[in-house]
Amino acid sequence: MIDQKQPCNQLPKEIKPAFEELHVLKHLKDAKISKKFGYSAAYLYQLVFVLLFHQKNWFRLLQSEKAESFPGKDAVYRFLNHTKFAWRQFLLSLSTATIHKVETLTSDERVTAFIFDDSMFDRNRSKAVELLARFKDHATGAYYKGFRMLTMGWSDSHSFIPMDFALLSSVKSQINGISEWTDKRTVGYKRREEALLSAPKVIASMIDRAIAAGASASYALMDSWFTHAPLIKEILDRGLHVIGMIKNDNKRYLVGGIRLNLKELYLVAPQVEGKKSDILRCIRTELVAGIPVLVVFIRHRSKKKEWLAILSTDLTLTPQEVISTYTMRWNIEVFFKCAKSMLRLQKEFQGLSYDLLVSHTTIVFSRYILLAWQHRQSTDQRTLGGLFYLLCDEVSTLDWVVALQQLIDLISEVATKASKKLSKLIKSQLQQWIVGLPSYLKAYLPISGCEV
Repeated sequence: MIDQKQPCNQLPKEIKPAFEELHVLKHLKDAKISKKFGYSAAYLYQLVFVLLFHQKNWFRLLQSEKAESFPGKDAVYRFLNHTKFAWRQFLLSLSTATIHKVETLTSDERVTAFIFDDSMFDRNRSKAVELLARFKDHATGAYYKGFRMLTMGWSDSHSFIPMDFALLSSVKSQINGISEWTDKRTVGYKRREEALLSAPKVIASMIDRAIAAGASASYALMDSWFTHAPLIKEILDRGLHVIGMIKNDNKRYLVGGIRLNLKELYLVAPQVEGKKSDILRCIRTELVAGIPVLVVFIRHRSKKKEWLAILSTDLTLTPQEVISTYTMRWNIEVFFKCAKSMLRLQKEFQGLSYDLLVSHTTIVFSRYILLAWQHRQSTDQRTLGGLFYLLCDEVSTLDWVVALQQLIDLISEVATKASKKLSKLIKSQLQQWIVGLPSYLKAYLPISGCEV
């Protein structure tokens, strides 16, 4: 019999265990991502998934000597351009299952959070990409062509799991619209309609889908671009507290019935006493929408004479806890850097269809999920499982005094069964060992055990 080469063998040995442990292909099947003929969807998904580990893109791989063992170019592009594949359902199912695995490794008291942020998804060299729009990069002030990649992730401050995303276009600065050939009954068309919505509406729907899938968190962490009263109220209605940076704009805060802007609020806020010199002031106030909040003013890291403000709807937190919880938001910045620099986001495939952008971004996110799970297993000792703790509990129940007495009884029993000469030698050695023990240990030993 000739051993046939299985499609799953294309996975690297380092990735295959995590791939099977997280049941990636099962989540793919549950999302109804399948094909009726030709190469299976599971095979094509794995093929695109491992391109990163071959250190080649799809074009270079087809030019290599192994090109004959791979499907044609059109097979992969038809798979990525499919409008009816529910890629969001697949990503949400995979990420939620991974979060449940991670939660078993942490205590119930550990702080968890949904993190929201957007990042550039540039296609500056493109002209005909579907829903292409023009945006301003607020970090550099320059304009770019592409999308805003609004992303939702989950974190427990150790691991970050991307859960959902939306490639947002713009109605006002749109270059290309929705293709007229797109079937309006498909999930692909629904994602195109979502791309034209505002970010706050998309964030609210992301939270609803995550909660419906079984994910949970205590806080929602956001940058200053999203920390506005309407969105804060939407999140509070869903049972989550909000912690976010506040932009120094024209928003008003109520203090004693008087409306103050952020600079005026800083002047009336009492100073925080203690050794934490970076925490300048803290005040409980109220947004104009009637939402009570805690505002913490901290020193700017690079501009010592300036300050930053962080808002929290959880009034039970101390200023230190507000800051430490907000620092978890940095995990999504690390994710963006890793996805673009190392996982080939927006570089590996250059298609014109909006479906291809969504499908490839989903595969890149799934790569990060597997790597995050492997990293957690390699750095967290608790991933050895409950066996270690069960053994610790079993050992702790055995009192050391009882164990010492059992040892002496065992040696005495061996001495009685040995020959007279050997028995005398064992008893002599045992007696010398007992004599040499500290007095506090001798006090715990019965007289019968000492008189050998």
